[in-house]
Amino acid sequence: MKTAIRLYNTLRRAKENFVPMQADRVTMYVCGPTVYNFAHIGNARPAVVFDVLARLLRYQFGGLVYARNFTDVDDKINDAASKENVSIDVIARRYIDAYRNDMQQLCVESPDLEPRVTEHIAEIIALIEKLISNGNAYEANGHVLFDVASYPDYGKLSGRSTDDMLAGARVEIAPYKKNPMDFVLWKPSDASQPGWNSPWGRGRPGWHVECSAMIERHLGDSIDIHGGGQDLIFPHHENEVAQGTCAHDGTLYCNTWVHNSFVTVDGRKMSKSLGNVLLVRDLLQQAPGEAIRLALLSAHYRHPLDWNSRRLAAARTTLTTLYRALASLRDVSIAAPTTTTITPEVDDVFFNALANDLNTPAALTRLHALASNTLAAVTPIERQTARALLIGSASLLGLLQADPDHMLRQLERPVSFAVNFDAEHIESLLEERENARTNKDFQRADALRKELEGAGLVLEDSPTGTRWHWRSIDAGVPEVSRFQCSYPQEK
Repeated sequence: MKTAIRLYNTLRRAKENFVPMQADRVTMYVCGPTVYNFAHIGNARPAVVFDVLARLLRYQFGGLVYARNFTDVDDKINDAASKENVSIDVIARRYIDAYRNDMQQLCVESPDLEPRVTEHIAEIIALIEKLISNGNAYEANGHVLFDVASYPDYGKLSGRSTDDMLAGARVEIAPYKKNPMDFVLWKPSDASQPGWNSPWGRGRPGWHVECSAMIERHLGDSIDIHGGGQDLIFPHHENEVAQGTCAHDGTLYCNTWVHNSFVTVDGRKMSKSLGNVLLVRDLLQQAPGEAIRLALLSAHYRHPLDWNSRRLAAARTTLTTLYRALASLRDVSIAAPTTTTITPEVDDVFFNALANDLNTPAALTRLHALASNTLAAVTPIERQTARALLIGSASLLGLLQADPDHMLRQLERPVSFAVNFDAEHIESLLEERENARTNKDFQRADALRKELEGAGLVLEDSPTGTRWHWRSIDAGVPEVSRFQCSYPQEK
């Protein structure tokens, strides 16, 4: 029996049953990337985590409106554009395209909406005007600032006192601020900076107000779920709550806040100074995107995830095992061989693990059990049931949706093997070998077999033709043990 979805709500610091405000329309907003460079593995974690959550919500409730934004105006984007002597739009479009391509390789489905900040300047200005009118913001020295003292609940999301917030944040001390904690909603732009006309002069929006304006425009005054990295809780999401609540006369801004933890690399924080920033596009040269995705899901989303070669190797081996199980059922058709129709479905144990605060380690362990069950499936109906449960369950994780033979060729090919042996070249050699066998030129056929096996292939001849796959790698890496469930300690 499937259970209710439970999520850890940062706002209330507890796991809660998730109940949407509208039964047939769940709304979710996730803070996306600032597009001034290629995506790194830390950027990929929230994209994958919230993709899984989106799949789960769609499966459970049917209707979901999922928005993930692009921040396309920012000082880092301005600097990059200035160095290349191009507009910020050129920089933004370049890295938006790159981000979308990288996430597609990681099997991340596109959100329903991908709003860009620069396309919502009118909404941002209107939101700021509303805050000024309500007495929650003020103009000073060409800036518009949010008056933190006007919102008594400020700090509730992060659980920080004013003193803690001042000590732990990079607060800009400016003489025109009423309070050091007041934050910028609008700031002036000089001739060298991008800017838009506004009631307060030519300028550009502050970071925090952008998401609030886009949420209001696309999802409404109040939303079900807001997600992002743990580093965004304060000040970004704290400031969003203040703006969104005050702009809508105290209406709840967001009901459930979900935050993923950090990614480290070999036990160290990822940073340019350490030279350990791992770009997704580079990791894709080491392993298929689906293996990288599985590696990102191998730790609970609220736990820090340490990225290292062992984790990626284990994920690659695990994915190989799962695809081999799926490949063993390649003869099973979607339609039942009898009058009974079996609709692909999600295994209850698997669903309950995932519904328990996105417990992906436990869900992966159950996926292994479902893969093992394929060995015991004998009759056509048993084999079809096993295949349906394996594919249907894995779909909520964004796994096992590719052609098994194609994926196994990618997964089982060691990185060190010659790049000349791509699929097209291999197929041409196999065709040549088949022609040699037909012509009874067995010496040539044997030579071609040795050449292919020397490149790391395994050939399986049968009356219907020759199948091939790459020789297995990392056979000794433990699999299931890496996916045991563990939770962060809850207060």
